[in-house]
Amino acid sequence: MEQITGERVKYAIVDRGYPGPKKINNTTIVRPSKYEQKHNTAYQRNKARKQFRRRAAIEPIIGHVKHDHRMIRNYLKGAMGNELNLLLAATGFNLKKRLNQIKEQIIFWYKVFFYPYNIKLS
Repeated sequence: MEQITGERVKYAIVDRGYPGPKKINNTTIVRPSKYEQKHNTAYQRNKARKQFRRRAAIEPIIGHVKHDHRMIRNYLKGAMGNELNLLLAATGFNLKKRLNQIKEQIIFWYKVFFYPYNIKLS
């Protein structure tokens, strides 16, 4: 993240299965926990809950990209190969998403022009 944006991340949100340290350099690792929430206010609990939900919403997308766009096994060599594999998989995912949007628009306009029976004449 620091290489892409030039800024260091302050907080990183992980799931409950993360076994690593709670702080890496200046980045604080935030993990959902029922025990720590007892001491927080209701506002802080709701804010944290929203952050964890947002992260949980991304996980199915990551799984689909891995399985649908061949990210389970990387055949490209080195760190540059890892970056290329990631960029190509993300490009394929976004291209597929955009093509589906175009397909929906074509179907919509096809129905508008070629199905005049949908218009009710009263």
